[in-house]
Amino acid sequence: QVQLVESGGGLVRSGDSLRLSCAVSGFTLGYYAIGWFRQAPGKEREGVSCISSSSDSTGYADSVKGRFTISRDNAKNTAYLQMNSLKPEDTAVYHCAAIQDMRGCYLRRSEYYYWGQGTQVTVSS
Repeated sequence: QVQLVESGGGLVRSGDSLRLSCAVSGFTLGYYAIGWFRQAPGKEREGVSCISSSSDSTGYADSVKGRFTISRDNAKNTAYLQMNSLKPEDTAVYHCAAIQDMRGCYLRRSEYYYWGQGTQVTVSS
């Protein structure tokens, strides 16, 4: 059974940092591209960052470039999103997603097949 489980969210102040984790089971992470997405109340789910299966390709939304860093540990079947200098506009539910693809990574949600339930990130001003 395929599962993606996010953790690491919470309530923080503007300028603080959080590290989100995405633990996967039911498949071998090394064959999959990973994406992080977020959805704020009343807004569409948007792509935040992505990483290819071998970590040789990453992508970031303009709104998080220079503040967020994506990484993965295929041996641990886990992907991460380090979020620094958090802003109130980063408040959202963050989801990780996976697609069996070894060519690259994608910020379009339509590319992904497996999804986690999400973890809430709230940034106060």
